[in-house]
Amino acid sequence: MTVDDVPARDESLRRRTIAVISHPDAGKSTLTEAMLLHARAISEAGAVHGKRGRASTVSDWMEIERRRGISISSAAIQFPFGDTVINLVDTPGHSDFSEDTYRVLSAVDAAIMLIDAAKGLEPQTMRLFEVCRLRGIPIITMINKWDRPGRTALSLLDEIRDRTELLPTPLTWPVGEAGYFRGLLDVSTQRMQRFARTSGGATVADWDDIDAEEALASEGELWQTAVDEVELLQADGYEHDTDTFLAGISTPVYFGAAVHNIGVHHALEAVSALAPPALPRETSDGAQRAIDAPFSAYVFKVQTGLDSAHRDRIAFMRVCSGRFERGMTVTHERTGRPFATKYAHQLFGRDRETVDEAWPGDVVGLVNATMLRPGDTLYDAEPVQFPEMPRFIPEHFRVVRSADMSKHKQFRKGLASLDEEGVVQLMRSERRGDGEPIAGAVGPLQFEVFAARMEAEFSAPIRLDALPYETVCDIDADDAEVLGRERECEVVTRSDGRMLMLVSNSYRLRVVQRLHPDRRITILGGADAA
Repeated sequence: MTVDDVPARDESLRRRTIAVISHPDAGKSTLTEAMLLHARAISEAGAVHGKRGRASTVSDWMEIERRRGISISSAAIQFPFGDTVINLVDTPGHSDFSEDTYRVLSAVDAAIMLIDAAKGLEPQTMRLFEVCRLRGIPIITMINKWDRPGRTALSLLDEIRDRTELLPTPLTWPVGEAGYFRGLLDVSTQRMQRFARTSGGATVADWDDIDAEEALASEGELWQTAVDEVELLQADGYEHDTDTFLAGISTPVYFGAAVHNIGVHHALEAVSALAPPALPRETSDGAQRAIDAPFSAYVFKVQTGLDSAHRDRIAFMRVCSGRFERGMTVTHERTGRPFATKYAHQLFGRDRETVDEAWPGDVVGLVNATMLRPGDTLYDAEPVQFPEMPRFIPEHFRVVRSADMSKHKQFRKGLASLDEEGVVQLMRSERRGDGEPIAGAVGPLQFEVFAARMEAEFSAPIRLDALPYETVCDIDADDAEVLGRERECEVVTRSDGRMLMLVSNSYRLRVVQRLHPDRRITILGGADAA
C-alpha cells in the first residue's frame, strides 16, 4: 500500500489525542487504567495505590510513584477503541510537576478533567482549566468518586459554571446522591444503567440497561429526582452543543466511580465521539501546518529510565502532519542536521513495541534520541518550526553535591540527562564551579524525584543543600560580574545559556536596584513578580 492509498487526512480523523488532568488524588491513573480495561487493552486493572495486595497502575512505572501513590511523570499509552485510535497521556497530578503537565498539554487535542465529587474544583484543577483555556483545548469533565459521600450534583455544576465560566452540560446524571450510588441516567436516551460492582474494580463492571418505567419502579423517588433535575437543567440551557464544546465555551459532564469502573465507558465513548481528531497545527510564524503536508512532529517530552536494563532515553513526539515511517531520515530543525529514526516505539506505560508507521495525532517514542529536547521540531521535505516550549521559572533552589566522589562520571552523566529531560533546571555559578551546580525546581518534590533517579538510574547518590533564594531576575551578561558581588545575590547561567540572578528576598532586591539604577534587572519570579 502506498502513501497515496492511505492519506494522512483519513488516518488523522481516526485519532484522538487526549490528556487526563486533575488535582492530586482525584483518581487520574485509576481512570486511565479503567479506560484501558473498557477498551479491552488490558484484562485486569492494577487499581488504586495503597490498597494491599493490588498491583500498581499501568501508567505509574517509577518506584517512587508506586511508593507515594501519585503520578509524577507523564505516561503515553496508545490503544484502539472501535474505529478510533486513542493516544492517552496520563499527566503528573502533583502541582510540583506542573511544568511536565504543561508540556503534555502542548501535544494533545482535548482533555478529560477529573473532579473529586467531595472536593469540587481544587487549586490545581483551576490552574489546569486555565492552561486548557489559553491553549484552546476542549474539556470533557468527569465527576469521580460518586460511590463516596460528597456534594450534590447540582452544586458541583454551579461551581464549574461560576469558577471556570464554562457551561457544564451533563450527558449522564447520577441516580442517588454521592455515597448512595444507584446508577446513571443517560440524558440522551432517558434510560438507566444500573451497575454491579466487581471485586476490587479489577474487571469491567456489569450493568443492566433499563427503561424509564422499570427505573421508576425499581428506584422510585431517586429516579424521579434525577429526571426532574435533568429537566430543570435543560430548561435553563444546560444542553450539549458540539460547536460550543469545541470552542471551549461548554464542557460535557459525566458522573462515575473509576475505582469500580462505573461510568467509565461513557467517558471513553465521549472521547471517541466528541473529542476532536488531529487538526492542522499552528507554526511559529502563525501559519497552519496542513495535516496532509509532508511529515512533521513536535517533541514534547524526554524520558530516561523507562528500561532499567538498557538505561535508554526516549523522546516523545506528537506527529503533526504526514506519514511517519520508521527508518526515515528527517531534519532536526534546531540544529539543521539530519536525524535517523531507526528506533521508534509506541508505548503502553512502561512496555513498548516497535512502530513502523504513525499518523497525525499519534505519539511515538524515539529511542536514544540524545540530540532531541522538549520543544524541538522534526520535519521532512518542507521546513517548519513549531512554537518553542516555555520554561517555568524555578521557585526553590538546592546545591547539588555528589555523595560518592568515585562516581564522578555517573554524576555528570545523570545531571546532564535529567536536566535535558526537565526533571530540574541546572544552573552553573562561578562562585561554586562545575562540581556543585545549583538545581532549580517549581516544587520541592521535584528534588526528591531528582535524587531518587540519580541514585536508581545512574548509581550516583547526591546531597542537596537548600539555598535561601526567593526571587529570580533576568540580567545582562555585561552586568553579571558587578551584580554577582552583592550580598545575598548569586549570578547563575542556566543550561540553555540564559543568565539569571538569584536574590534572597524582595527587600534585598530593592537595595540592589537602588545601588545599581543603571543595570537592567527584570524580575521573573518570586514575591515581586507580576
